[in-house]
Amino acid sequence: MAFDATETTDAASQGNIAADRLRSIIERIERLEEERKALASDIKDIYAEAKSAGFDVAVLRQLIRIRKQEPAEVEEQETLLDVYRRALGM
Repeated sequence: MAFDATETTDAASQGNIAADRLRSIIERIERLEEERKALASDIKDIYAEAKSAGFDVAVLRQLIRIRKQEPAEVEEQETLLDVYRRALGM
């Protein structure tokens, strides 16, 4: 099979609507990726601010992770942690 540029061009022009839609989707994703980078940078700055104010960044991250969980899930984890600590004599 030989490559036929004419067929490719015809297919592209017939799929022009799809190409426009694809371009739009790609551009939206790219914009959101840029926003994500900016947000990540802002979050990093806030953690640096917290650290300079004397807060433990690892504990802050843990608190944020816990706040995302359901209360029942947090309670179950804390109960298990307590049981494991007692089992280890802590």
